[in-house]
Amino acid sequence: MIEKKHLVCIGCPMSCPLELTIVDGEIREITGNSCKRGEDYARQEYTAPSRMVSTTITCTSGLWPRLPVKTATAVPKDKVIAIVRILHAIEIEAPVQMGQIILDNIADTGVAVTATRSLPQVVTIGRG
Repeated sequence: MIEKKHLVCIGCPMSCPLELTIVDGEIREITGNSCKRGEDYARQEYTAPSRMVSTTITCTSGLWPRLPVKTATAVPKDKVIAIVRILHAIEIEAPVQMGQIILDNIADTGVAVTATRSLPQVVTIGRG
């Protein structure tokens, strides 16, 4: 069975329209790419799609109530919703340093989630 799959490459700013020819579940031809990254992207997207996850989590006692975080590497696309749900359910306390690991091995992916900015603790001074 011959199948055609169409993708838009995100490997570089060219956004090439890619066409994959699939025969019996195997890629036989990739067309439309203007660079090697397009071919690499098409193969990876067809065989094991993955995405970076960026979101925010709740941070108590911080200067701001939310802390931006991201996965250290791309994770399997089918795990993205589970990862976001886990991250939206957690709360951490400030202070946090940029690059600090917030969770390791999220959703059994082997991937860490790190802070993408520092977040100082708010120090309240009592009146008296």
